[in-house]
Amino acid sequence: MVTDTVGLVHDALAAGQHVLLEGAQATFLDLDHGTYPFVTSSNPVAGGACTGAGVGPRDIDRVIGIAKAYVTRVGAGPFPTELDGELGDALVDRGHEYGTNTGRRRRCGWFDAVMMRQAVRLNSLSEIALTKLDVLDSFETLEVCVAYEAGGVRYEHLPYHQSVLHDVTPVYETLPGWQTDLTGATEPGHLPQAARDYIAFLAEQAGVPVRLVGVGPGRDQFIHVAA
Repeated sequence: MVTDTVGLVHDALAAGQHVLLEGAQATFLDLDHGTYPFVTSSNPVAGGACTGAGVGPRDIDRVIGIAKAYVTRVGAGPFPTELDGELGDALVDRGHEYGTNTGRRRRCGWFDAVMMRQAVRLNSLSEIALTKLDVLDSFETLEVCVAYEAGGVRYEHLPYHQSVLHDVTPVYETLPGWQTDLTGATEPGHLPQAARDYIAFLAEQAGVPVRLVGVGPGRDQFIHVAA
């Protein structure tokens, strides 16, 4: 269908309907705010929804950031928490981390709260949908990067100069794993305490709540976390 999409969206808003705008790519592939030159040619941050759909910032009342329970990246670019060897291979295998169209193997690493905080800032996130929590089911312990260190300086937010980002050392907090199959969980109470603690820790580090948790690839394998 070819139509006036600006008019279509604004007519729906005027009628009190819900309009969902879905972004593509990822925050750190953003042309202006990503890890240049390892970026795409557009602005996948939430602000790009306004220019792309023809709506103003006041028309958007929720911004949901979608993040995996660990970090992945395709191709070159800085990746402070990247895992090599058996741990990295385990995330790739369990998470089926290969490009949908290209089949390229994704690079995998521990959750990076420093990058998450920057994503919260850049997108004005109101909440997080955390996916692929079940991929971590078999790990005895989990690491979360809470800061970087470089040249004797501790960074809790992304360094301004990317040259610094290439040389940082992650500062990790270690959390216990749950070593339990989560794929059958349908509500928060079904999750083991260690999994709930992990979710809570990520939310605390990000500064915004986790409202959805994915425990499998199915459309119905999401747990709603109450406010």
